[in-house]
Amino acid sequence: MTKLQESSGTDVIGFVLVPDFPMLAFSAAVEPLRIANWITGRELYAWRVFSKDGAPVRASNGCLVTPQGGFSDIERFSVMLVCAGVGGVYFRDKQVFALLRTLARNATCLGGIGTAAYILARAGLLAGHRCTIHWEDIETFRQEFPELEVTSSLYEMDRNRMTCSGGTAALDMMLDLIAARHGSMLAGEIADQFMQRRPREGADDQRMSLDRRTGIEDARLLAAIATMEARLEDPAPLAEITSKAGVSLRHLQRLSRQHLGQSLTDFYRSLRLRHARTMLLHGSDSILEVAIASGFVSSSHFSRRYRELFGITPKDERLKQRDARRLTARPRAVHQSTA
Repeated sequence: MTKLQESSGTDVIGFVLVPDFPMLAFSAAVEPLRIANWITGRELYAWRVFSKDGAPVRASNGCLVTPQGGFSDIERFSVMLVCAGVGGVYFRDKQVFALLRTLARNATCLGGIGTAAYILARAGLLAGHRCTIHWEDIETFRQEFPELEVTSSLYEMDRNRMTCSGGTAALDMMLDLIAARHGSMLAGEIADQFMQRRPREGADDQRMSLDRRTGIEDARLLAAIATMEARLEDPAPLAEITSKAGVSLRHLQRLSRQHLGQSLTDFYRSLRLRHARTMLLHGSDSILEVAIASGFVSSSHFSRRYRELFGITPKDERLKQRDARRLTARPRAVHQSTA
């Protein structure tokens, strides 16, 4: 558990926003601080938002957030959190890395929300610390940083480093932070304000259980799906899947059409293609490497199947993503809010 600096005054937490940052995760990190002040009637927390040059930063939903300053305005904070979405995967700004290293030398607790774990890792600031990232990015993150201890937890708080998987996990991480400084009762009251039954533990798994995620109750079909999800790169033969499910292939096909609306083979292929799409959008592997990692023997076969499902070729998908990143770097007035 990470503790903020002991002080009778206000704890000031800084946020660095990376273009295309996720608004939900950012709000989920800031709002518990506001509610803590409201419940106690005291200014326990203040927050300051920064962008590289002090200019408004566009979120992934198109809204603009106006920061309080640029990097030259950053002073010493007890905690500094970097918030990034898809843009964090490709972020390689040496000036930002240098800033974060300077903050680390000044005993600032550094955190990453969403894909900001990439930014901290590339700055060399996660070595020797447990860390986590959104479940879609875990595989590619581990490939780039095999030396790091990467978990699938909702969030990780390891000494002076904090990382969370994004989304509402930012809320749980901040509740843990508040509990460490002001007690679990206040953290529980804040969670109650958000109509959250309980603050989730950091070690909780990011994803819902398979039955809740799919809405399927049949244990045999769930066993088959679990086998397929575990074997995306090296597809399991139907005989192995039916063996795990404990039913005949004919019966399993019937269950698949009843609950999934398609054959077992078609469903399995769609799982692998969705896995491939995540790799295309969140990684830098070649299209052939993505195809092989998704269980396809050739890029031509992969491209054909990909277009059938998504209506676009893998090559065009990646070009579209690159164009979107370039547009994100140019803020445009959509809606302006001041953090």
